[in-house]
Amino acid sequence: MKGVSFMIFGGRALRLAAALVGTALLGSALAGCGDDAAKSDEIRIGANFEMTGNTANYGTSTLEGLKLAIKEANDAGGINGKKIVLVEADNKSEAAESINAATKLISDDHVRAIVGPATTGNVIAESQVATDNKVPVIAPDATAVDVTVENGTVKPWIFRSCFIDPQQGDVMAKFALDTLKAKTAVIYIDNSTDYSKSLAEVFTKVFTAGGGQVLMTEGFLAKDQDFKATLTRLRAANADVIFVPAYYEEVGKIVKQAREIGITAPIIGTDGWDDPKVAELAGAAALNNTYFSTHYSDKDESVRPFIEAFQKEYNHAPNVFAALGYDAGKLLVDALKRAGSDDPEALRKAIEETKNLVVGTGTITMDAQHNPIKQAVILENKDGDRVVVAKIMPSM
Repeated sequence: MKGVSFMIFGGRALRLAAALVGTALLGSALAGCGDDAAKSDEIRIGANFEMTGNTANYGTSTLEGLKLAIKEANDAGGINGKKIVLVEADNKSEAAESINAATKLISDDHVRAIVGPATTGNVIAESQVATDNKVPVIAPDATAVDVTVENGTVKPWIFRSCFIDPQQGDVMAKFALDTLKAKTAVIYIDNSTDYSKSLAEVFTKVFTAGGGQVLMTEGFLAKDQDFKATLTRLRAANADVIFVPAYYEEVGKIVKQAREIGITAPIIGTDGWDDPKVAELAGAAALNNTYFSTHYSDKDESVRPFIEAFQKEYNHAPNVFAALGYDAGKLLVDALKRAGSDDPEALRKAIEETKNLVVGTGTITMDAQHNPIKQAVILENKDGDRVVVAKIMPSM
């Protein structure tokens, strides 16, 4: 009897459990339908950025610009009545975490595209995950060539909205030849970075093709402090211009020491110079007669609408990373509109076909390597200020 009672009880328990599971599943299904209904009015976009870690200043600034572009699009009615929802993920400034963030955004958050990360290494790290899942990526700040092209093959799902390193070498060679009327140059590179070496290579190629002559190339390493011995050798070449494609920490010290040993020739560089620290290290007087390429100038009237909108939103001025994040957002919004849906393949194709798009810092046309054809701004350091002296489109 006890056994029969037990079996009867057990059967009732099983039937009750089955009923409860069925109810739960039905409730889950209904809840799922509700979620789907809500999401039908949304376009989910991932933001994979360095929000903590040693490059958090790059990631957080870029994200601010991106969020402003998305807000403007939503305030204007969204995409065919759908709101763009930005799902944020912190890659902690690490390549492995960038992969984890991209995986979560795609698998758990079901994003239709990803913007970011800010740094080249973290973009390259997430590329395979995005490619395997056929989700387009827009890199706002990563300037290395292999972000979008690997072993000569274009990565079909990876794009960028900033110009690439070789374009800066091209632009500065043209500037030296055409504006500074330089016939000879010496180059001082950071041998510890591919950034500096690739820029020097392109500068040499374009400068010599234009009739110029590179008399000497010397090198230093990141964190070096004393540059005077090498600068003395460069001074002896008596070149018309010195090209220093490096980052701000060393640039400030190089410029200061160059002037201290009597070098008066123009010193030119690239966007690694674009930081207030250069002026702090070199001093305003030493920086006179120096020039560098960058993505935009806050004195450029065409950029004022972005700057004013940014200041209104965040109560502080944007930096170059915020501007590039805004550009990436404008590129994405435009592609979503032209795609007519958030289907990743349609969106990928629309990004690829971007032409003459006006963004915060200029105009973008996407080339066959998924890099934007975009003008560079040349700034002159003059009496403690920075003045626009040229805007140059790259030829490559």
